[in-house]
Amino acid sequence: MALWDRIKESASTMQDQLMARKNDLKSGAFRDASMAMCALVAAADGTVDPSERQRVAQLIATNEVLQNFPADDLRRRFEENLDKLTTDFDFGKVSVLQEIAKAKKKPAEARAVVQIGIVIGGADGDFDKDEQAVVREACYALALPPHEFDL
Repeated sequence: MALWDRIKESASTMQDQLMARKNDLKSGAFRDASMAMCALVAAADGTVDPSERQRVAQLIATNEVLQNFPADDLRRRFEENLDKLTTDFDFGKVSVLQEIAKAKKKPAEARAVVQIGIVIGGADGDFDKDEQAVVREACYALALPPHEFDL
């Protein structure tokens, strides 16, 4: 199977798993960690171009799992995290990883946050090395083994 197909299949599988747990994913910690993860993946290479920002914002607005929360609130939280990362990536990353770590107390939510990162990263068909690296770092912040997600 081609790498492209494996990425699409993995993102699709992750989305299916998220949907199965949609009703369990309603906490503020999950919301905040998810938006921090989206921003981290979007800025993984150190820059965020407008089309990438728009693509992630569109995914946030249309992802059924995230529809447990008001779209405007999610977008605001995403943009706040993105601003931290674009102002000073290294310093911002520390803050964003702390936000992600809030979901650590509930393993199902922690796994869902990682899965959202993979879905966002694979949305353009290229879950690149920078995106994989930041999702791997998020796994450590959430006390989850990256190999559980093939990272």
